[in-house]
Amino acid sequence: MTTNKHVAIIGGGIGGLCLAQGLHKAGVKVTVYERDRTPSARLQGYRVHIDPNGARALRDCLPPHLWQSFLDTTGTGGQDFGFLTEQLELLAMIETPKAADPADDHHSVSRITLRQVLLSGLEDVVRFGKTYERYERQADGRIRLHFADGSSAVADILVGADGGTSRVRRQYLPHAERVDTGITTAAGKFPLTAETRRLLARRLTDGPNNVIAPKGVGLFCAPHDLGEAAPRTGIGATEHEGALLDNTSSYILWAVGAAEGRFPADLAELTGPQLQAAVAGLISTWHPDLRTLIERSHPDTVTLLPIRTSIPIAAWEPTTVTLLGDAIHSMTPMRGIGANTALRDARLLTLALTGGGDELAAIARYEEQMREYGFAAVRDSLRSAHQFVGDNRLARMGFKTFLRTVQRFPSLKAKVFS
Repeated sequence: MTTNKHVAIIGGGIGGLCLAQGLHKAGVKVTVYERDRTPSARLQGYRVHIDPNGARALRDCLPPHLWQSFLDTTGTGGQDFGFLTEQLELLAMIETPKAADPADDHHSVSRITLRQVLLSGLEDVVRFGKTYERYERQADGRIRLHFADGSSAVADILVGADGGTSRVRRQYLPHAERVDTGITTAAGKFPLTAETRRLLARRLTDGPNNVIAPKGVGLFCAPHDLGEAAPRTGIGATEHEGALLDNTSSYILWAVGAAEGRFPADLAELTGPQLQAAVAGLISTWHPDLRTLIERSHPDTVTLLPIRTSIPIAAWEPTTVTLLGDAIHSMTPMRGIGANTALRDARLLTLALTGGGDELAAIARYEEQMREYGFAAVRDSLRSAHQFVGDNRLARMGFKTFLRTVQRFPSLKAKVFS
């Protein structure tokens, strides 16, 4: 594909910005239209797990100095994944040795810091304060974009990277639904200091864990450990005051999910301290260290996260409008692969659009592959979500027995978790 084609990206989230970086690096004319008025207008204060799919996308799409900036600002915590009971009994441990190449490894990064990395060098590419409304196809085949401020722009290719409530998707694929799972999750940040580390079992500070409770409730936690070398200026520096949006301090991210009816009915109206108290009430019989994890978190970091998912759809006829990330395959967070799938999309679409040949054929190849792994991730994540908060006591007992069994037989564990 020649570089005189103009690609418009709606949405400046992780996937959209990674695509912009890849296309910009390759010399393709690209513009990102983002509804937020400034880069720091709508920050998300939690860590994100970057797996090898996401890491390879970042390495390939970012210029080398920004790939290094990403590596320099990631956490240093362990990556062995534990399955625990609510009394901190070990059910199974998935060992993940550190990879020799950082692009083949797992990383913990603040979403705020990752956004700083992805925005760097795109000052002339990203247009802030541009709320997208609709597109129309012109007689010459190009696409005119219309924005809420009355302005418009023209592009050859339109990429909807505008999240789960994508306006591009609603116009382009109106039958592609996104639904509520009935699962509600509250998340928070437990500060990690020399003093607070002593309050918790070491397993909770060493790496990520999934707590399998008797029924109806589950807990995930993972350390984001920056050690003592967190930067105070530039990439990795805190942009806003407050515990939630501080991306220079170490913490444990926790998320407690519950099936419908477990949380109070007025959950959406609760303040941070009230939501924190509601979560503490749900786990009041659990191990004291897990209760400490919730009770000693800063209430300003406790927020509500409704869990929604896309419904996979059949293949559609490719055009010069396409989608990536949550705009097409929004998934539950229970497998920690949503951001990585969006990054994988960005890498694949970058390769497609910069590989030469007809852009429509390139988009068709991208969409064929993206549907396969993207919708598989949607299904796997939904299955994991139901396992996470399953209300069937016998099924959860069976899952615990299964985990204990694979832990006893290394060859079986290697086969199951490979």
